[in-house]
Amino acid sequence: MNIEITQNDHVQGPFDAPVEIIEYADYQCPYCKNAHYVIKEIHKQLGDNLKFIFRNFPLTDMHPYALHAAMAAEIAGGQNKFWEMHDTLYDNQDALDDYYLLQYAKDLNLDIDKFEKDFKDKKYLRKIQDDFESGTKNGVQGTPAFFINGKQYNGNWMSPDFIKHLHSFINKAI
Repeated sequence: MNIEITQNDHVQGPFDAPVEIIEYADYQCPYCKNAHYVIKEIHKQLGDNLKFIFRNFPLTDMHPYALHAAMAAEIAGGQNKFWEMHDTLYDNQDALDDYYLLQYAKDLNLDIDKFEKDFKDKKYLRKIQDDFESGTKNGVQGTPAFFINGKQYNGNWMSPDFIKHLHSFINKAI
């Protein structure tokens, strides 16, 4: 099963990179926080050989702040600061209530009036719902979930085997 990249996706790295990772994640999930730092390290190691796509998969039954955190990231994206908010949310995972989300928006020099107004804008909620539905359709049952070059990765993403697996795609491309 291959996953289509959309124009609404948040993408880091070159379009034609030999390794594409799509991650479905929840900003309040402690495993996703660990995965965030693993992906950052992988990005350093692989450089332009990696295209990384982040999609929201807030598990609201377990994580009451996950949806608003995802909204904050998407709204920041509307002001061209998605990745900055994304990193801030994981760096401050223990403080994701609305008070702190507003503080992070201020720290990132976002237009605060627009940020607050956009929380009522259904387009950001729809983006999160689209991400979630895409994940559900592709078999995501928990977070983090990774797809490498369109196929779900079920191995241990915290082990050296993960990076070895990614290198195998680079070696095939050479």
